[in-house]
Amino acid sequence: MTEEVMIPAWKRWFEGIGDQVAFFFKFFKNIFAGGFEWSEFVRQCYEIGYKSLMLVGITSFIMGVVLILQLRPTLVAFGAASMLPRTLSVSFIREIGPVIIAVICAGKIASSIGAELGSMKVTEQLDAMEVSGANPTQYLVVTRIFATTLMVPLLSVLGDAIGLFGGFLALNISDSMSFRLYFTKVIGALDFTDFLPALIKTIFFGFAIGFVGCYKGFTSNKGTESVGLSANSAVVTASLWIFVIDAIAVQITSLLFYK
Repeated sequence: MTEEVMIPAWKRWFEGIGDQVAFFFKFFKNIFAGGFEWSEFVRQCYEIGYKSLMLVGITSFIMGVVLILQLRPTLVAFGAASMLPRTLSVSFIREIGPVIIAVICAGKIASSIGAELGSMKVTEQLDAMEVSGANPTQYLVVTRIFATTLMVPLLSVLGDAIGLFGGFLALNISDSMSFRLYFTKVIGALDFTDFLPALIKTIFFGFAIGFVGCYKGFTSNKGTESVGLSANSAVVTASLWIFVIDAIAVQITSLLFYK
């Protein structure tokens, strides 16, 4: 029996927490190390944002259509069919849009970052960068975390718009409502307290996705199997953090805005 198996699970869990805290401080330290890698940051924004737009758009559109089709029978039964745009906009902007889009991004982006950095770790490219005098944390980690922190909120905003448009098309399958009237009701139902907390928590979602992906990639063990394990673990851990952050954000928002 190996030494790793003999270590109690609770002890390995606390060691993992300690490693993540140390990795966070290493990331934070390298932000101010001088010479931000703007070209790599822009490239990562393209890879993370633009190349994820199609997936996010399709998912958001389908969610908007499905929500209208699911909500309509219930609201019609209560004689509140006119509340469909309001109900969709509030539920989509506050909760459904940000969380679903963040989970989609976790599946695509966190796994991609974890696999990419994991393969670089296995093939000793990270060691080669350090030997050559480059700073792999500043070049690879800082740029990716900042890119996800910026692009996930932007993807969420675009996804919200696409989802609401999908709801408009679904609503006009059975009913007839003009584009102007629909979005007048959608915008009229929203308040600043609906949009701001949702936007802020997507920033934390993006940071969690980038941080987990980079951490899992940088801590990959030697061997090709660890690359797949890093990608899988990055998706699971990032998705878990998204739900934890969302639960905390909902409690804080309720205390501040919905007393």
